[in-house]
Amino acid sequence: MSRHSCSITILGVDPGIARTGIGVIRQESGHLQHVSHTVIETPKTAPDSARLLRLATAFHDILARVRPNEVAVEKLFFQSNAKTAMIVGQARGVLLLEIARMHLLMSEYTPLEVKRAVTSYGKADKRQMQRMVQMILHLPSVPYPDDAADALALAIAASASSALRKRL
Repeated sequence: MSRHSCSITILGVDPGIARTGIGVIRQESGHLQHVSHTVIETPKTAPDSARLLRLATAFHDILARVRPNEVAVEKLFFQSNAKTAMIVGQARGVLLLEIARMHLLMSEYTPLEVKRAVTSYGKADKRQMQRMVQMILHLPSVPYPDDAADALALAIAASASSALRKRL
């Protein structure tokens, strides 16, 4: 009996209104491969409604093209600036809606959970996280911009989740 390898594509999302990070990895036979990373940017001068529409449309197009097995999204954490927290929450809501519309499996992770999964240390700084993402995915340099590196870290955290393997 031959053994077939299972390939899983995971898309990580670091939500934001100005920039949303997107990172795509593939897990095959226990090994992780970098597929791509990018950001969706919205113009600061546009009204919030137009920015949210741009974000939703671009994200939908990415989901349709990548067709991930799972989408890993950063959980919104408390921010001291209420206005920033509100618009980031609205951006996150638009992203969650697009994930639901496409009936995709979704997982959510706090920054602490991502740090623990990627670095084994919940208090790792941004630079340590980026270097670990680079090492885990065998990249020639640290992924840029930061939002895309964070999205790749979210995808790595999801790949470590036993829940995904159980569901498959």
